[in-house]
Amino acid sequence: MPYSEAKEHAPGRLHDIFAEPYTAFGNEVIERLLHLRVAIDALIRQPMDERRLWVRIIHGWENGGFEPADLEHSDHRIASLDDFASVTQRYQRAFEAQQPLPQDDATSLLAQPLAEAIARAEAQGQSLDEETRNSPARWPAFEQGLYLYTFFKVYHRLTYGEDDTYRSIFCETPEGPREIHEFHVEEGEFAVVAPTHGASGDTLMVLHISQLAPVLQLLEECRLAARR
Repeated sequence: MPYSEAKEHAPGRLHDIFAEPYTAFGNEVIERLLHLRVAIDALIRQPMDERRLWVRIIHGWENGGFEPADLEHSDHRIASLDDFASVTQRYQRAFEAQQPLPQDDATSLLAQPLAEAIARAEAQGQSLDEETRNSPARWPAFEQGLYLYTFFKVYHRLTYGEDDTYRSIFCETPEGPREIHEFHVEEGEFAVVAPTHGASGDTLMVLHISQLAPVLQLLEECRLAARR
């Protein structure tokens, strides 16, 4: 299903909450912090309370590099903010002790699924040149390539930054249809990958290692605000 498995700027559940979600979180918006708390409640707190939330910490890309094989990660189930704090402390201890950062060696976010998608395409008779193999923008030329390119862009923006404060994406993934909600705000940068309405599955929060402490602080402030 080339070119149809993902769509940028697709309406998602925040479009049911905000009239204009793309402008709801800008610094010029008076109630931006309230909007952010509402979004976090809908996208993160609810699945966390239901024990359906995972956090994915990415690292490995630096100095503008973006080789798929260099992107590392670790996934952690989060049932409370204490769990999130424990993950943050684990990374901080490893960083301060100059030890290897936690990573999931059993799975690859991009390199392995990319190699498998290319192998399937070639097994079906499709000829792929080196530029198509090595240029992320060319991956949509083969099946599941657009899905991989979509997540490549998400990981790249979370690593190197983005001007837009919010972005909503629809993507067909191996786990089913997902909404991707990206936030690039002063308080922290992260993405939430959630099942679409009517679909089942866990919710995944994705952030770069550098955003662990800021995002934890943001979530704690949202929890305190909800108690007032």
